[in-house]
Amino acid sequence: MQSAMFLAVQHDCSPMDKSPGSGHKSEEKREKMKRTLLKDWKTRLSYFLQNSSTPGKPKTGKKNKQQAFTKPSPEEAQLWSEAFDELLASKYGLAAFRAFLKSEFCEENIEFWLACEDFKKTKSPQKLSSKARKIYTDFIEKEAPKEINIDFQTKTLIAQNIQDATSGCFTTAQKRVYSLMENNSYPRFLESEFYQDLCKKPQIATEPHAT
Repeated sequence: MQSAMFLAVQHDCSPMDKSPGSGHKSEEKREKMKRTLLKDWKTRLSYFLQNSSTPGKPKTGKKNKQQAFTKPSPEEAQLWSEAFDELLASKYGLAAFRAFLKSEFCEENIEFWLACEDFKKTKSPQKLSSKARKIYTDFIEKEAPKEINIDFQTKTLIAQNIQDATSGCFTTAQKRVYSLMENNSYPRFLESEFYQDLCKKPQIATEPHAT
């Protein structure tokens, strides 16, 4: 339902014939929907910012978290449109993108990608093996709770690789999921109301001249 609402707001820009009296109500309804969606976005974003932490590092206090996840300036937000990696490199941008994917019911893609990034940094063979098994059961195997959309051949290869886990177990699958997000979800994120709102420069109020 949320996804349908999002798409309706995003793409409803074609000219329409409006009968007298209905145009104003239609515009009010559209604006109300946009405000509701932006509020919902901010709620999700707040959740991801509060629950984001670097793997392997202790969680910081509220003050440090607020400093780490400061809302970007319009110029900083605009940099995210230059490359997908620019978006992922920003903690605020990553949280915003996760919130967007959640609204599209495909957050498993970014969660898998993040799990793979953490997995590749693991040094202990014992931890590598346990993490490989968890990633497989969470994202790869049939009927997994967060099953990602990859081909059967890749799934079979991963099942074989995790028997003797190495840091490259999920490389092929991670690249495919990255490509899927870059070519599909990322362009839609850049067109979203939430991202466009971040890129808006604040209006400078001017005081009326005295007569």
